[in-house]
Amino acid sequence: MADLPVHTIAFEILTRVPAKDVGRSKSVCKQWYALLSTQDFVRIHCSRSLVSSNQRVLLIDDLTCSVHPIIFQSNDYGPSSIVTFPFHHQNNDVSILSHLNGLLCVCLNHTNELLLWNPTTTAFKHLSTPDSHGFYINNLDAIGLYVDADDDYKVLHIKLRSGVGVYVYSREVDSWRNIPFITRQEYLSPHFNWSAGTFCGDTLYFTVCECWIGVQGDKLSTRSFYRNGSRCFSECKK
Repeated sequence: MADLPVHTIAFEILTRVPAKDVGRSKSVCKQWYALLSTQDFVRIHCSRSLVSSNQRVLLIDDLTCSVHPIIFQSNDYGPSSIVTFPFHHQNNDVSILSHLNGLLCVCLNHTNELLLWNPTTTAFKHLSTPDSHGFYINNLDAIGLYVDADDDYKVLHIKLRSGVGVYVYSREVDSWRNIPFITRQEYLSPHFNWSAGTFCGDTLYFTVCECWIGVQGDKLSTRSFYRNGSRCFSECKK
């Protein structure tokens, strides 16, 4: 293996090993760390992990967290592996809001704090700040994870409080910033329910459902929004 180019080792061998082994391989040298941290490597590794034998489900129950292999033939779970929370939490306290490439954005329900957490490496990062960024309110906020053109993992936080506020956290810069958003008053209505963001094709999508239940009937309509590489939100045109 010493005669193989580093690029071949990384993209032809290490993209096929479990994520924990990739994490250990990062400590070999700075060159390996840089190469195994690129978005190209992450993308290929994730695509090769999509075979059914590699599928896992993470379950959070009260104070415990476990990972189970999925047995598709019997529609069941296999034996679990316990995952230890690396951060302080209380009973029934951790909610998963969004995920991307093994990275989770979670909320601590007793404080409303947002965290980024990698269950495989146990690394985590508190996103809350003294100026009130990084706090999530259930049924009022929406969260999405995405990767920009510079391979920077980012958290998009939509706050529906006294008005619509949209903020982006950059893992590279380790800070929040505000971005523009549509200001139509109808989107402030409590009748709107926002989904978690879904990152697909370099775009982060949200589905917004508007629902009334009244004496004369029900009404349900759906709108979709997206955030692309620019610094603003737009409403999808149908």
